[in-house]
Amino acid sequence: MKPEQYVYPFEEGNMSMKSLLGGKGAGLAEMASIGLPVPPGFTVTTEACNMYLKEHKNLWSELKEEILENLSLLEEKTGKRFGEKPPLLISVRSGAVISMPGMMDTILNLGLNPTTVEYLADQAGDRRFALDCYRRFIQMFADVVLKVGSHHFENVLTAARKEKKVHSDAELEETDLEKIAERFLKIVRKETGSDFPLDPQEQLFLAVEAVFKSWNTDRAVVYRQANRIPDNLGTAVNVQAMVYGNLGNDSGTGVAFTRNPSTGEPLIYGEYLLNAQGEDVVAGIRTPRDLSDLDKDMPEVYKQFLEACQKLEKHYLDMQDIEFTIEQGKLYMLQTRTGKRTAAAAVRVAVDMVREGLIDRPRALQRIEPDQLDQLLHWRIDPDVKKNVITKGLPASPGAASGKVVFDADRAQEMAQEGEKILLVRPETTPDDIHGIIAAQGILTSRGGMTSHAAVVARGMGKPCVSGCEDLRIDLSKGRFYVKGEEYQEGIILSIDGGTGQVILGDVPLIEPQFSDEFHQLLGWADDFKKLKVRANADNPEDARRAVELGAQGIGLCRTEHMFMAADRVPLVQKMILASNLEERERALADLLPLQQGDFKGIFKEMAGLPVTIRLLDPPLHEFLPDREELLVEVDRLQREGGDAKLLQEKENLLQKVNSLTEFNPMLGHRGCRLGLVYPEIYRMQVRAIFLAVFELLEEGIPAADLQPEIMIPLVGHREEMELMKKLVDDTAEEIFKEKNQKITYLAGTMIELPRACMVADQLAEIASFFSFGTNDLTQTTLGYSRDDAEGKFLPFYLQKKILRANPFAEIDRDGVGQLVEMAIAKGRQSRPGLKVGVCGEHGGDPASIKFFHDTGLDYVSCSPFRLPIARLAAARVAL
Repeated sequence: MKPEQYVYPFEEGNMSMKSLLGGKGAGLAEMASIGLPVPPGFTVTTEACNMYLKEHKNLWSELKEEILENLSLLEEKTGKRFGEKPPLLISVRSGAVISMPGMMDTILNLGLNPTTVEYLADQAGDRRFALDCYRRFIQMFADVVLKVGSHHFENVLTAARKEKKVHSDAELEETDLEKIAERFLKIVRKETGSDFPLDPQEQLFLAVEAVFKSWNTDRAVVYRQANRIPDNLGTAVNVQAMVYGNLGNDSGTGVAFTRNPSTGEPLIYGEYLLNAQGEDVVAGIRTPRDLSDLDKDMPEVYKQFLEACQKLEKHYLDMQDIEFTIEQGKLYMLQTRTGKRTAAAAVRVAVDMVREGLIDRPRALQRIEPDQLDQLLHWRIDPDVKKNVITKGLPASPGAASGKVVFDADRAQEMAQEGEKILLVRPETTPDDIHGIIAAQGILTSRGGMTSHAAVVARGMGKPCVSGCEDLRIDLSKGRFYVKGEEYQEGIILSIDGGTGQVILGDVPLIEPQFSDEFHQLLGWADDFKKLKVRANADNPEDARRAVELGAQGIGLCRTEHMFMAADRVPLVQKMILASNLEERERALADLLPLQQGDFKGIFKEMAGLPVTIRLLDPPLHEFLPDREELLVEVDRLQREGGDAKLLQEKENLLQKVNSLTEFNPMLGHRGCRLGLVYPEIYRMQVRAIFLAVFELLEEGIPAADLQPEIMIPLVGHREEMELMKKLVDDTAEEIFKEKNQKITYLAGTMIELPRACMVADQLAEIASFFSFGTNDLTQTTLGYSRDDAEGKFLPFYLQKKILRANPFAEIDRDGVGQLVEMAIAKGRQSRPGLKVGVCGEHGGDPASIKFFHDTGLDYVSCSPFRLPIARLAAARVAL
């Protein structure tokens, strides 16, 4: 390797150089090394891209010289000459380290000009073919490099097809293409004020620069942010000798996956077009044919292609996404990369490959990003419901969605930010629509196949997509669309089923997903490897049952206040709050006790054999009372209208109580254990309800060992608070044990939500039997952020400016909150060796945070039931 080498011929590379050559360049080099037919070429490295973007802002002389040296080698390998006869034409493609489908730029047929197009015509013996390549090149180069909108050229092509009364570009004749190329050159001159560059070397250098610049386009930046791809990786540039799929009906181009990317079924899955170039398939301009038809068109090529697919999958030990071209009956492999797939496909492929002996279980677990499993929790359309199916397209990405039809990505984003559910409906999507795709519930396109931009991006994001819906005609200018002659306005509600391709008028009921045998198998393997236990946050028996079904190893947080929010209980809770003395309050609590007892009984019954952590009442009491502003309006109305005097008196009393309980900063006010200390009768009632529920189940025959209550005191920051609260729990327990003449085992611990609690964790652990980190509030109190205000106002700015690496309410802030967690664990276990420690904030279901909790030595994480599969897989991956 030369010092400061920025360009590598394919034969000098391999997959271990992916960070330098990008995924595409490393893949091409690897394919060439295992003997597959790859057109020769070279790669300009990601280091050159980063150097260009950071320092030079243009191609420096040494880099140009290195590119030209490798171009000369390419001429030798092909026996062709760049800009001369016989003509060497090249493709220039981006190739990021981490695949970003469609986000950056590609140029084909580079090297053409009025002279070389005639050389190409002579070489191919087909002038129409040469002119077709030329007009494609002008359009692509103008769009990517010169920033002339593609619509200018599409309008010319549409007019030419209309004039000649043909349906496709392939039906245009030689003279038509010659005129089109001339018009294209005039468009460039008009839109840029300069002539189209005709010198092939100048074209090459401009194209390399354009690919470098494409790393920082808006669409690429948005994609990286959505997929957490670092901004400093840069893109490589792959320069490769052209091969032609548009040399006639013995030529073609296609895209294939070695297994079905939607379901994981072990069958080759893909599409191709005869007499076409690669961009025609992925751009969605023509609807391609199923790859299985190639067996009829070119059986020998099809057989060779299947063998190449098997060879690639065995080499890489993973499902591959392949681009290929057939030039006059000869197969060329243009690209291979790890195939993007739905979560369902990822699970099946991983499990199948273990069964096939290709990979082992740890590798299968590493194959699937935990967040991918979220896709498996998609709802689907109720099969028993009557549907008004208006048309059908290709089932490009599974799942179902309903929403208002929106044609424009910008408007889709705006409406989604206002809380509306929308469907992005387009003729075809482009990388510039990425923000609209992120905002949409689902995507519907009238053109494009299963490997079009919309399909690939939707599958990667876990969004439903129906593509290639040819009955759908969209009139963007009028804000209307038409299906089989029927007219519909933009804004109407449609539903799509990405699993069947159905497009349905109106909203439809959705039902919960069902999990495959492979899903359960994979999570069973995860449980064998993980060290962290995974519990669920569940507040009612239904959630507890669902949690057990999804593999919960207990409940890490049961929020008792949620039980108070039920409509039939609010009057009783308000009666308790409005009580003017202790006697009245205890009467109201006596009415609440059997209701709480029933709640706890249901949860303990569902979780028999597993621990259940119940947090005593946490929020301030005013949250259970009517809104102050609404009460003021009601009192004012009754006073002005001379309404019912008794009702007015009730409302005035209620308003007075609301005023007395209202706080300037309730999050830091009279809540948590502070509430239990001032009103101990509330906590006493809850503790009684917990133990009475346990004894009721003992009487029904559930063994004592299967009932494991853990009582958690919230918002403790002082040793004295914990002492008083622990005494309340123990005294109440002893009362009931005497009544029942039997003792049961229980734990009393605390929720760590305050920086001070972390600082004095050694003192708290002398009293508390366990710690559970409430990382939502601990993040707020440590960073001084109000979550509701921060996320709506300055957090997006902080993330954009890289002040924060990630949203601290989604991923644990290791440097701040994380250090407090580590300190609290160390101090707590110093006082109480073997102290049980868990986390029950939302971070308990975040894979990046789970890695931190594993490394820090927690015993368990707890998350919402539907995050359980994600947490189980994440916990296994960090243990491998």
